[in-house]
Parts: sequence; structure tokens; C-alpha cells
Amino acid sequence: MIVLFSDYGLAGPYIGQVEAVLFRYAPNERVINLFADVPRQNPKAGAYLLASYRQEFPIGTIFFCVVDPGVGGGKDKPVVVKLDSHWFVGIHNGLFDLITRGDEVVECWEITYQPKNLSNSFHGRDLYAPVCAMIANQQPIPGKKIDWQPRNAWPDDLYEIIYIDHFGNAMTGIRASEMKGDAIININNEEIRHAVTFSSVKKGAAFWYGNANGLVEIAVNQASAERLLQLQIGQQITIG
Repeated sequence: MIVLFSDYGLAGPYIGQVEAVLFRYAPNERVINLFADVPRQNPKAGAYLLASYRQEFPIGTIFFCVVDPGVGGGKDKPVVVKLDSHWFVGIHNGLFDLITRGDEVVECWEITYQPKNLSNSFHGRDLYAPVCAMIANQQPIPGKKIDWQPRNAWPDDLYEIIYIDHFGNAMTGIRASEMKGDAIININNEEIRHAVTFSSVKKGAAFWYGNANGLVEIAVNQASAERLLQLQIGQQITIG
């Protein structure tokens, strides 16, 4: 399957145009739109989300990954990254830094493919979608092999809010496995304590928990943590 991971948004034509290209060149592939609302122009937040969510997908999955505030500028190189079981196609701007950290074998190619019509602002449709289709069709990688080097020295656990869902729950870049159950999250002069799940606290109470994909998440039972705690993307937290 081909998995879409982008900041294109749920409204507008962008996802549909990418899907149309994939259907044209790889019509037998299942396309899954995992994230269309990665925090806009924020490859740092995207890197932690991608590292957490990729694990659920089967061997051979191809990830179309576009969070590219510098599109068309030429500063960051388009790449294909292959780990032991997954392919990732996108821009080398830090988005792949977390997934390539660890013991997995990393192979990397700089994409040299030049489509006949390459727009200045929509490389997802014109460049990355066709390359994903080439990989799906088991064609040669359209690029030159290079040594993989991460772009940033971001920490393994990021003490920031990296995503807010439509319920108002706020994910952090902290792995739940690294948090003790008695840890207290401090944010906006509020102390947030741990609970196993929503029903463990009374209605309207704030808590933190380990979400289904292994990240620490801040929530309010039957209400919006974003609104009640005045949370936003990039906001830093401390642990008490």
C-alpha cells in the first residue's frame, strides 16, 4: 500500500490530485490517507508523528511524506529512504530524522528523476507521487545512492505539543514508555496527572495518558484540552 503523510489539509484539491497521479501510475495499489493535517510547515512535529505511526503498517509499505515549507527552493534534497521493512519518499529536511534513528539498516537515494512538467510549488503531485508509483511497480529507484545523514540533533523525546486532534486532545513528542506513572506534566500553570484512560477521571477533568500509538497525550474527559488548557502546537511542557 501507499500511505499519505502530509500537511496538505483535509479540504481543497491537493490530496485528490496526489491520489489521481497514484491511480494513474499504480492503479492496483491501496492508498491510505493517514495524515493530511500534520502541523503546517512543521517537519519537526512531523518527524515525531511519523516515527510513532509507521509501526502499524506491513512490510513493503510506501510512505508518501510531504511537509515541505521550502518547496521549490532547492535547499533540501528529494530522497527515497529504505528501512528494513518500509519505503519513505519525500524531502530531506528533518522529516526522516527520527525514523532512521536506531539499529535499522538505512539506505538512501537522492531522487534525480525530472518529470516533464514539474511545478514550482507542488512537488508532491509532480515528483513524489510518481516516484512512489515507480517503487510500487518494482521499477529501479530513480536516483543516485547516497550516505544517509540526519539533518538535526533533535532529542529522542520532545517535550512539546506536536499535534492536536479534532477532539482537542494534544499529543506530545514524548514516548509513553519513558514516563513514570507518577509524573506530573506542567503546562500553562496547570498540573496534569496521569490516568489510564478517559473514564478514569470525572467529566471535565484533565489528565495525561499513553495513547494508542505510544505517545504521551494530554486530554480532558468529554471536553477539549486545547480549549480548556489553551494549548497550541510547539508549546513546551515540563515534567514534575
